[in-house]
Amino acid sequence: MELAQPIYDKRFVGNLIPQKFPFVMVDKLLSYSETSIVAGLEVVEDNIFYKDGTFLEPGLIEHMAQTVALHTGYQFYLRQEMAPTGYIGSISGVEIKALPQLGDEIETAVTILQEFAGITMVQISTTVNGNEIASGQMKTVLAK
Repeated sequence: MELAQPIYDKRFVGNLIPQKFPFVMVDKLLSYSETSIVAGLEVVEDNIFYKDGTFLEPGLIEHMAQTVALHTGYQFYLRQEMAPTGYIGSISGVEIKALPQLGDEIETAVTILQEFAGITMVQISTTVNGNEIASGQMKTVLAK
């Protein structure tokens, strides 16, 4: 099932992931399919990873990871089931080319490369204004 329209309700999106305020790094669900997702985040001053006009590297990586978690959370929401907690198994090949600034809209696209027995390998690309600022691969594991 694909997402008919983007979801901009921050509370709804936040309820689809296990992280809670102030550690939520996704605020919109822009597209969803069984094998991909695009999530967004507006860089605001009160974000815990914002400092001196810049959204820092750990926040960018956490945003990437939470986009993966959002895919799982929305998938379970569609099935009307409680989503399990997931963990980052590994991060590889991450390249950060630029850091977002105050007011920037970050968009992260995740493509599922492989999924088996609760382990998911994904390719991630993060952009601001259509320009790729970060990319990499991540492996996540669902808690049993």
